[in-house]
Amino acid sequence: MANKILHAVLIANDIVIMGSDMVHEGGLVSGNTVSLMLNCDTAAETQKLYQKLSYGGKATHPLQETFWGALFGNLEDRFGNNWLINYDKRYI
Repeated sequence: MANKILHAVLIANDIVIMGSDMVHEGGLVSGNTVSLMLNCDTAAETQKLYQKLSYGGKATHPLQETFWGALFGNLEDRFGNNWLINYDKRYI
């Protein structure tokens, strides 16, 4: 991962767009070429959204505390779309 970009963020008013070039070990397949990120306001909201979006799908990375000070997880929803769920506690 040394030559990869972990992520990039564009912020304009209340809109935050985040992109990443991280790909699962299985390579690119339809559905994993884009990951959508939800940046939550509370830990409770983070857990609720993670549970609802992963229902019928696959929890690929359970929610956990991260080295960058967030509660973070990712999942594949029942339609095969990738989601990144984040609660950045540093900005509280």
